[in-house]
Amino acid sequence: MTRRVLTPDFREETTRVEAFSDAVFSIAMTLLILEIRTPEHLEAGHLLQALLDLWPSYLAFLTSFFTIGVMWINHHRLFNLIGKTDQGLLITNGLLLAGITFVPFPTALLARNLLDPDSRTAAVFYNAVYVLIAIAFNLLWRHARAHKGMLLEPDADPDSIIAITKQYRFGPLFYLVLIGVAWYSAVLSLVLNLLLAVFFALPPSWLQRRR
Repeated sequence: MTRRVLTPDFREETTRVEAFSDAVFSIAMTLLILEIRTPEHLEAGHLLQALLDLWPSYLAFLTSFFTIGVMWINHHRLFNLIGKTDQGLLITNGLLLAGITFVPFPTALLARNLLDPDSRTAAVFYNAVYVLIAIAFNLLWRHARAHKGMLLEPDADPDSIIAITKQYRFGPLFYLVLIGVAWYSAVLSLVLNLLLAVFFALPPSWLQRRR
């Protein structure tokens, strides 16, 4: 079977998708800061304590900001291998972006309830959103990989394709485990979310060499 040669028009298609996606990622990351609000109606000398009391908001912000940032890195990695778009790719990418856009809401919800009796519910909901995002990531990559001769670059590194597939395979499972952790400790689930983001920040090729 003769492979299609990617024309500049095809590359322009993926460039537009990346540019639009980058804008969505950046907006979602910016919206996270809106949860951290300036302490008000304080007595003189209580500002430091009020700032320290905002640590649930700091932790939730840091976790979600870093996680979305790592997702942006991985999105960029995928589109270094993807050379052409089709309707399926646009749809799966849209599903992923819908999940990214939604992240500020469960982040704010968890930050406000992290020390309350509803912390378990908020943490489970927070991690459930990441389960759906991880599934969307897998759908996007599976669609591109299933149409390798049509969507991926002709010179895409086979080892990179295999490594990304292996790394993404466990994403939904990891976040499902964190739902279980959240049932017992919302704070611990947030900390583990940060560590999981570090895992997905590692280049798949590096993990392949380590194995």
